[in-house]
Amino acid sequence: MADEITVAERWSSRKTATGSSKGSTVEYIIQGTDDDIAALEELLSACPDTWNEVPRSGRSVEQIADKIWIGTVTYGYGSKNTNDIEYNFDTGGGTQKITQTISPLTVRAYGNQPPDFKGAINVDDNSVNGIDIIVPVYNFSETRQVSSNLINDGFKSAIFTLVSKVNNAPWHGFAGGEVLFMGASGSRHSRTGDVELTYKFAASPNKSNITIGSISGIEKKGWEYLWVRYEKSTDQNCLIQVPKSVYVHQVYESGTFTALGLGN
Repeated sequence: MADEITVAERWSSRKTATGSSKGSTVEYIIQGTDDDIAALEELLSACPDTWNEVPRSGRSVEQIADKIWIGTVTYGYGSKNTNDIEYNFDTGGGTQKITQTISPLTVRAYGNQPPDFKGAINVDDNSVNGIDIIVPVYNFSETRQVSSNLINDGFKSAIFTLVSKVNNAPWHGFAGGEVLFMGASGSRHSRTGDVELTYKFAASPNKSNITIGSISGIEKKGWEYLWVRYEKSTDQNCLIQVPKSVYVHQVYESGTFTALGLGN
């Protein structure tokens, strides 16, 4: 009959710190086995997952006599655990060339009876030249710790097929069409064997009820491309360029982002 293994907290063993090094160390006495793996397994089953609301970060055993061990359990935030997700972002924006002022933005004209270009920007006798502006782009990444067993051919294919696609449904608080998946990178942790995956995204807001010149009711999702076709017209005996039609192109395919394993 196998010996019964017992685990009991060692008296006067608790150590706790606060601040940037917040965490705890708790020691146990393990009796009834000469097998270090068995001692570790029994220690894991006996100790709580958290201590003072801080997650368990590691455990170890040290044999001090025949079938007697000291087990040490640490609690803290210093290590990364499987299924942990970290989040980073910046709102630096991006640049885009525009040829048109979009309502409700205003245009002020000065001079002797300046012609009305209906919001067209930087117009000469032959074309609408436009300008480069900063547009809202929200860049963010999510880093996820996963078991190496998850990195199989099916998982790799799911990530590969979603690169350069936009979300086809609401995801992480963004509306469908607002988030562009820009790819992922990964590295394997030499100690734990887990794989650290970093996913990169960019978000641009959807817009509705856009008015350009005399054309209204325009709808544009975040990563669709809008451009304006102009025609020559006469205003106060001047030949000018005014918006004739507006085109909105879907330039990225859509996909189901839940396949990335980052939740909804």
